[in-house]
Amino acid sequence: MRSRPGRVTIYDVAERAEVSISTVSLVVNAPHRVKAETRERVIAAATALGYRMTSGRRIGAARIAVAAPFTAYPSYLRRLAGMLRRARDAAVDVIPYDLDSAAAADEPLLETFPARTDVAGLVVMGVPLGGAARRASRAARIPVVYVDVVPSGADIGGPAVLVDDRDGGVQIGRHLAGLGHRRVLFVHEAQRSGAYVSAGMLRVEGLTEHLELASFPVPSTGRVDARVLRAAEDAGATAVVANHDQFAAAVMAAQRARADAPRLAVVGYDDGEVARALDLTTVRQPFEESGRVALERVLGLVADPAQPHDTVRLAPALVVRGSSIPADAAPPAR
Repeated sequence: MRSRPGRVTIYDVAERAEVSISTVSLVVNAPHRVKAETRERVIAAATALGYRMTSGRRIGAARIAVAAPFTAYPSYLRRLAGMLRRARDAAVDVIPYDLDSAAAADEPLLETFPARTDVAGLVVMGVPLGGAARRASRAARIPVVYVDVVPSGADIGGPAVLVDDRDGGVQIGRHLAGLGHRRVLFVHEAQRSGAYVSAGMLRVEGLTEHLELASFPVPSTGRVDARVLRAAEDAGATAVVANHDQFAAAVMAAQRARADAPRLAVVGYDDGEVARALDLTTVRQPFEESGRVALERVLGLVADPAQPHDTVRLAPALVVRGSSIPADAAPPAR
């Protein structure tokens, strides 16, 4: 049934875009299932008509889109959990969008802006916005808050919520140096682009204040095997520092699988159930707090766009457990 004159509906959008109403619905609710050309045509039609999706929305609730590499890194799910807990106390609908890891991309930029036309704000985690997405957010007057994205000249336009990763690296370096270590192997994702500053790059800056460092990039956790132990031996390293706990767990598994494995101190990053189960020294990140703060910041900008666009830095904390062993218990390679 067509709507009364003057009211724009999904039928009007479908007619203008020359698609079915089911296609319009998919563009709104599952954009990844629609071809890019069709999706753009539907978005253009909805924008031109001033159509805003409201069905299924809580009355009075603000819709906040959250884009992050959720399936690539469990840590972003913990940040999302912090947002969801905060959303319980406010009229907020949180809409997650899963992204690819920035480390695995040649051009690590989010260029496809969330398709919903009724989004009041956007939180982007771990992946910088590209030029097209920034222009789209400005044209739609949608405030953007970044989490785990270091601001650069290209990212002007939204505040950021960061954990001080450089200080996390400093804490690890100071701790290992105090145990007599002088050279460590840093196990991390193979970052394909230098177009952005990653958390790992900042951690390396902090580590090298106290230690010499050799790099060991790997494409995935499953590729951390005996080769990392050989790399540590070749580098004369007495400790391994992993860019996150999953890599550290894989290093420890490789040690257990090799009878003559060198005794290496192992330190991870993030802290969670895996670290506690393995008695792993690691750096605890305030993931849930960063999500809560990000949601509060974007809601503040929705209410008052003139609020300051400053950066919030949260402090990490070193958690020392049994995987930290002195350097004299982990002799360098022969």
